[in-house]
Parts: sequence; structure tokens; C-alpha cells
Amino acid sequence: MLKKRIIPCLDIKDGTTVKGVNFEGLRNAGDPIELAVKYEQEGADELVFLDITATLEDRKTFVGLVKDIARNLSIPFTVGGGISSAEDVRKLLEAGADKISINSSAVKNPQLIHELSKEFGSQCIVVAIDTRLTHGSDLVYVRGGKVATNLNTIEWAKDVVSLGAGEILLTSMDGDGTKNGFDIRITKLVSEAVSIPVIASGGAGRASDFVQVFNETKATGALAASIFHFNEVPVQELKKQLRTQKISVR
Repeated sequence: MLKKRIIPCLDIKDGTTVKGVNFEGLRNAGDPIELAVKYEQEGADELVFLDITATLEDRKTFVGLVKDIARNLSIPFTVGGGISSAEDVRKLLEAGADKISINSSAVKNPQLIHELSKEFGSQCIVVAIDTRLTHGSDLVYVRGGKVATNLNTIEWAKDVVSLGAGEILLTSMDGDGTKNGFDIRITKLVSEAVSIPVIASGGAGRASDFVQVFNETKATGALAASIFHFNEVPVQELKKQLRTQKISVR
């Protein structure tokens, strides 16, 4: 069985780590390089860097900051935000990213997933899916969670697999930043519908939330931000608690 991965997330705005609730009300959470180093030292399995306003501001991800973070890391490092071409991916991989995450650009041009997977290998192409229960339907949102699409979340997840994605980063916008626990329902539906790894994101507030998502869904990784940034649940303490619950972690 695959060991479960614990993945801190750095949401970046104007070069600083931020965190909000339901994608709104952002507050400063610290220096991204210092946080990245801290998480590796604490035993994080991977790190995700999301330039959360790059798409809204129609600009590219901060390559210089990616390079500075990668220089200080040895764990796998995923970067997302404002990526819309093979050239964007090439620059980020050259800057030290191990994987890239696309969302809005994948929805706008699904064939991009296939093109990037073919050129760089599916193992480094993560498709991020921001989902929200809207009028009784699970819908995909884009542009930093600001714009609803008519895409059904489960069907879109299946589509990205067929197009060559190597992994899905599934964020429940309803749970984001609330610390009320991962959205078990949608995580279960998506992780059981696809054959690639799914990272659960949105809502982690305590160690028991990770226990629940790993026990009740097929998610292979769980991502969190604020509980790590504000030292509410340190990574090493979380892993210790997961092991006591017989959940296999690295």
C-alpha cells in the first residue's frame, strides 16, 4: 500500500505566504522560504506553492521565488499559478519545481493537459480542481475560485485522467480554511472515480481530520496550510498520531 503523504501548502500573494477562509479574507502567514525549510525539517513529504493571484492578474508565477525555495529544498515541490504553456512549465522545472499544477488553463484548454503530459511526463502534471457544492451540484471553479463553470467535478476529474494528468489536487472551497475537516463526501467520490493519486485539500483543523480522510477515502495525500503555518498541528506530531492510528506514513 502507498504510504500517505502530508503536504503543507504555501499560498503566495505578492511574494508572501497568505491564508484565508473559503478563498477570501487573506492574512499574512510568513516568509515562504523560511516556512518551506521548516516544513522539510519537520518531515513534510512534499510542498505545494500556489501563486494564488497570478491567473486573476494575468501574469506568470514568480519564477525567482520558486528558484529561491527550490534551492533550499530536497523534498518534491509542486508549483501552480498562471501556468498556461509548455514554456511556462519548462521555466518552472528549470527553476527547481518537480511538478506543476494547472487549473484555470486546463479548463480553458483541456488539450493542454495532454500536451504537457506528453512533453514532460504525466508524473509532473498535477491538475488542481477547486470544487464547490452549488445548487445541489458539485461544480468546478476557476480563476482563484472566483468563477463557476458548468463542469461537474467528478466528470472533469475523469476527463483529466484520460488527458494524461498524473495527479489531482482536489480542494473543497466549502471547507477551505474553515478547520471543520476535509470534505469527505467529494473526496471519496473523486478518489474512487479515478485511477491516479488524489490529494485532499480544504478544511483540515486537527490530526483527526487526516485520520478520517485517509480511513474513509482513497486519497493518497492530504494538504493543509493554516494549521501548519500557525503551528497548531506540527507535521511531526501529526505523523506520530497517524502512526498510532495504524495509518502508514513516510
